[in-house]
Amino acid sequence: MEIGKYNKLKVIKAVDFGVYLDGGNSTEILLPRRYVPQDLSVGDDVEVFIYHDNEGRLIATTDKPAGTVGEFVFMRVREISTVGAFLDWGIMKDLLVPFQEQKTDMIKGEKYLVYIYSDFITKRIVASSRIDKFLDNIPPAYNKNEEVDLLIADKTELGYKVIINNLHWGLLYHNEIFKRISIGEKCKGYIKEIRTDDKIDISLYPLGYDKVDPISKKIMEVLDENNGYLPVNDKSDANEIYSLFSCSKKSFKKAIGSLYKQRFIVIKNDGIQKS
Repeated sequence: MEIGKYNKLKVIKAVDFGVYLDGGNSTEILLPRRYVPQDLSVGDDVEVFIYHDNEGRLIATTDKPAGTVGEFVFMRVREISTVGAFLDWGIMKDLLVPFQEQKTDMIKGEKYLVYIYSDFITKRIVASSRIDKFLDNIPPAYNKNEEVDLLIADKTELGYKVIINNLHWGLLYHNEIFKRISIGEKCKGYIKEIRTDDKIDISLYPLGYDKVDPISKKIMEVLDENNGYLPVNDKSDANEIYSLFSCSKKSFKKAIGSLYKQRFIVIKNDGIQKS
C-alpha cells in the first residue's frame, strides 16, 4: 500500500457504512459507503486512492484526485488559513501548501503549479510551489528522440518551460511549435538535445519534423486536435480536404505520402492516424 497513490486492495469486510480493505500489516482501511461500487463484494479487488482524513486516519476513495504523490499539477486555492493555503484536490479533503513551501504568497481563487509529496516528519501528504528543488536532482539519462511525458509549466521569451517525466526541466522553443498549447497541458514530446550544462531542449514531434512542409504540418496539427485520427484519406472528397487543411486534394495526397514515408502517420482504409 502506498499512501497518496492509487492502490488495488482486497475487500475483507463489509459493514453498514462501507467496506474495509486490506492495507497490509494487519491494517484495515475504510472505503466509505458512498464510494463503494454497486457490485463490490468481500474478496474482490478494487482500485482506490489512499489518503489521511482530517483526523489523521487512513481512508480510501474511488474519486480521482487532481494529482498523486510524485506529480506536478496545477491546482486552485480554495482557502487560506493560519497554517497555509488549501488547494482543491478534487476529493473530500483539501491539500495543504504550508507557508514555508509557497514560492510567493498564494491568493484564494488563483491556480498554482505545485509538487505533491509526503512530508518526511509528519508523514502527511502536502504540496509545494517551490518547484525547482524537486527537479534536476539526477543527471538526465535520455536518448536523442526518446518519447517523454511533458507538462507545460510556464511561458518565457524563448518558448515554454516544460517538466519532463516529473524529473527535469526542459524547453520548447517558440519557432518549433506548430500547434496550440496552453499552460497546464499534458502531452507527449521528444528529446531534441541534452546540452553540456545538462539543459534539455524538447520537441513536440519526432526529430526530422522540422523538415516537413507547411501542408504536412497543418495535417499533423489537425490530427493532434482530433486525438490523432481523422476519417479522411486520398479517396476523400476534395471539398472535405480543403475545409480541413485549406489545400488541394493533390497537395494533400503528396503530403500524407511524405508523412507516411517518414513514419509520422499510418494510412488506413478509413482514414489517417498518427504513428
